[in-house]
Amino acid sequence: MRQVSPIPRLCATTAFVLGLLFAGVLGGCAGSPKPAEPGTAPGANSENDPFEKTNRKIFAFNQSLDKHIMRPVAIFYRDTLPDPMRDGVHSFLANLDMPITIANDILQGRPRHFIQAVGRLGVNSTLGIGGLVDVATKFGIPDEIADFGQTLGIYGVKEGPYLVLPFVGPKPPRDLAGGVVDIFFDPFTYVSMREKSWWAAGRTTLGLLDDRSRELDTVDKLQATSIDFYASVRNLYRQDRDAKINGKGSLENLPDF
Repeated sequence: MRQVSPIPRLCATTAFVLGLLFAGVLGGCAGSPKPAEPGTAPGANSENDPFEKTNRKIFAFNQSLDKHIMRPVAIFYRDTLPDPMRDGVHSFLANLDMPITIANDILQGRPRHFIQAVGRLGVNSTLGIGGLVDVATKFGIPDEIADFGQTLGIYGVKEGPYLVLPFVGPKPPRDLAGGVVDIFFDPFTYVSMREKSWWAAGRTTLGLLDDRSRELDTVDKLQATSIDFYASVRNLYRQDRDAKINGKGSLENLPDF
């Protein structure tokens, strides 16, 4: 019988532990939170944004990049490619990420979501021609995403001080650690291929372009109606993450910040 190398499993276990430690340590850096402002929705207050001055500068930098580069490219992408082609790209990318969701469904102890995720991966990878066609949705299999940041939240790890990273956007310590661990849950991490770095860069770039093109109208509307766009993004990001962690799904029509 062929023996399976324990290295991937060991790496994933190590990443899991490090993720817990990393998120826990950084999550306590901000000290005790201040009381929420009266009338502020849960998760929408700004009491844990100790780096707000720096965050706002990085946020402005990201917005400038988006205005001059990402948004125009996303508009061109949306207006040039037919809907079926863009839907195919979105479905293909989502299918590549499904193993990450499956791993986190297991860690979160959600058997129903695990079965649905496995079903989506199996159906779309076969009948959907490698994920290019979202057959699973047509079969009534829900499309739900799980990540390790969400898993940490379910285990009780706090978000930590709000952070905005260059080129990335909102990424508090818990979600930052979660994103690192999710890399170890991606099977392609362990695949050896020529030009792997180009494949990874292309996948990431195409994913960003896909997300941005699908959120053009929503982001434009939010920006136009916000008195303080930075605060609006921060509040909505936290509300969305809280909703996912508490098992209520994501907020409707919320951009993937």
